[in-house]
Amino acid sequence: MPLAFNSLNHGTVAFGFFNIESDMLLLEHYFFFSTVFCDHVSRIARQIQNGPVDTGWEGYTIDDPEKIGDLMGAIHGIRFRGFIGDLYRRFPFPEDPGDFKQNPDGARTRAVVEKTIAPYARRMIIPFAVDRGGSEVRIGEYRFSRAVFQQLIDYVWRGGYPRWKDDIRPDYVLAMRSSVTRSRHAVFRGLVLEKNTKTTKS
Repeated sequence: MPLAFNSLNHGTVAFGFFNIESDMLLLEHYFFFSTVFCDHVSRIARQIQNGPVDTGWEGYTIDDPEKIGDLMGAIHGIRFRGFIGDLYRRFPFPEDPGDFKQNPDGARTRAVVEKTIAPYARRMIIPFAVDRGGSEVRIGEYRFSRAVFQQLIDYVWRGGYPRWKDDIRPDYVLAMRSSVTRSRHAVFRGLVLEKNTKTTKS
């Protein structure tokens, strides 16, 4: 489930996973895969110099809320509108609430998710920037403090809400943690991610 995070320029915004069988993340009207998010975080972490970053990653934007859909309606099986509704038709909420856990194999559904989002979204390069001092991060039109950006990283590391199934994390998430915990870039200063104690999955 997406959670609320404080941006510097648009108030509270939603960020997170929205279907347990997909590794796709949303940030308000932006959609991108967590594999891409983790890869870009890791690239910054591996930089030798503590300098600014100005890049971007492949993703999607859906500017019409009706085309995004109704997450809670889809979860409860009563409103299947837009992209999220179509995705929940394919991957419905589990019958047993105890099975509501983020699937660490979610990246395997990427082709299905890409096909599902295509009629609703526009492909784009989502800008991603870090200032020279590592105190501010921009994802698309949204600006975040270092502390809140670290909260986004921690959210993905934990598997959001309801966390990774059986506390098993995908390899790309483990690789991100390894990179950020060893990084000297200021944007990761003070970041602490809990250790993983379970077997991993690719």
